[in-house]
Amino acid sequence: MIINCIAVDDEPLALDIIKDYISQVPFLKLKKTFSDGISVIEYLASNNVDLIFLDIEMGGISGTQLLKTLQKKPKVIMTTAYRNYAVDAFDLDVTDYLLKPFSFERFLKAVDKVYTLLSDMQRPSESGISEKEYFFVKSNYKMVKVNYDDILYIEGLSEYIIIKTKTANIITLQSFKNIEQTLPESAFVRIHKSYLVSLSKIDSIEGQYVKIANKELPIGNKYKDNFFKIISLTGKKL
Repeated sequence: MIINCIAVDDEPLALDIIKDYISQVPFLKLKKTFSDGISVIEYLASNNVDLIFLDIEMGGISGTQLLKTLQKKPKVIMTTAYRNYAVDAFDLDVTDYLLKPFSFERFLKAVDKVYTLLSDMQRPSESGISEKEYFFVKSNYKMVKVNYDDILYIEGLSEYIIIKTKTANIITLQSFKNIEQTLPESAFVRIHKSYLVSLSKIDSIEGQYVKIANKELPIGNKYKDNFFKIISLTGKKL
């Protein structure tokens, strides 16, 4: 899915940063940039977009005033240097609120939320589980795309995790809590304080160990009952 977006900010440097961030995200397509709100209203009168990156404080009409004029609102990610607008922004049902200066990682988290929302809207008859097939992590000073289906298991090492895929070991500074929230619950399960596994990649289960790609991973006592319950529900037999 491609998300068509526009960016609105009266600061050229801020627009350049957003344009650069957008260019690094495969599912975002920047249609146009604007430095004032009136031009946006005129543009949206005859053009449809999925997402607006919208500054709040601008000369002339403000970002919040602009939103109040729109009959049909795209998804909106507010960008501002001022914290005190957060309540107003969410009263207008914006998807996220980025406080300048914001990092690429924070930007990516916001657009990932939009992707999930739009994906779910396009599949109203399905189970409600997002069909997005990948996510991004920062590794070796770059953002690396990780396909869910490529993951064999994930190993925790203190403050880092190793995402073991079919072809690589991706090391990233991230907590198990964060990675668990990123992964679809129906496809991955925690078996140990140091291991998350892909259910579809399990080759066998013997005693207190799971075997994946010739690697034996221990099943921790804390996670054992839940793991075997999930295995039973998915129809896997020991």
